[in-house]
Amino acid sequence: MLKKIIYGLLKKMKFLPTDFYLKIYYEYYVGKKLDLENPIEFNQKIQWLKAYYRPPILTQLVDKYEVRKYVEEVVGAKYLNELIKVYDRSSDVNFDELPEQFVIKAVHGYHFNLIVEDKSKLNRTKARFLFKKWMSKNQYSRGGQEWAYKNVKPRLIAEKYLSEMGKAAINDYKFFCFSGEPKFIQVDLDRTTGHVRSYYSEDWKKLDLATIGITPFTGELEKPKNYEEMIEVATKLADNFPFVRVDLYNVDGVILFGEMTFYPTDGRMDFVPDEYNYTIGDYMTLPKVPDGQNFITHV
Repeated sequence: MLKKIIYGLLKKMKFLPTDFYLKIYYEYYVGKKLDLENPIEFNQKIQWLKAYYRPPILTQLVDKYEVRKYVEEVVGAKYLNELIKVYDRSSDVNFDELPEQFVIKAVHGYHFNLIVEDKSKLNRTKARFLFKKWMSKNQYSRGGQEWAYKNVKPRLIAEKYLSEMGKAAINDYKFFCFSGEPKFIQVDLDRTTGHVRSYYSEDWKKLDLATIGITPFTGELEKPKNYEEMIEVATKLADNFPFVRVDLYNVDGVILFGEMTFYPTDGRMDFVPDEYNYTIGDYMTLPKVPDGQNFITHV
């Protein structure tokens, strides 16, 4: 208990050397030791990527606005959701100019989403307070030193509201890609009513895999009819990164890009059964830091 208290205090000290800080941070949340010289499990390797994998393109790819250029270049603009507006300041948001349904996101972190199904019911004062709060945050210092977010310019974007007939929330397909190859898919369902999650192999066989803290989906999901196209899109976007999770939507047969994530759950939420933490860790081959350098700066 004393150790937990001490680590809880230390993890607030963002000025600590990165390698030392990540060891404290990881053990505090996961309850396991972190050996950055020889990481084995998936989340241990995610911590290694935070510390040593720093190609500048990562900053573009985690930025929910700037990543659109990459998606357009690599797979085409048809996979992008409609962009309504970009805001450099929270005070720039003019609700009167927005449609009756929309989504506003902060580009520089995660869980910064305002989903508006009916603008007439929106508490505008509360929304503006939320935007101002988001704009004051930096994901690198907010969480566990996720390097890619460190220099992302805070902005807000308004996008088209996505919906699908017969569903309270659209399914979110998250492709875990290793060295450019999707190995398995996480599917999140019913985020607005009762969040559940399921995992499938790349050939769409349900896996006996779950995430600590998230209720598993016990049913069977139908494979999307254009699933092979989804695999192709995820593969092209994943390029040759040691690891990236490519998130896609499939709305009435239309594939749309969600985001690219290099540090799922900040590398602090293990899989169950525990053996999967090792199996998935084996999927990731960490690159070598060049001699005479402290970081990897090229893909």
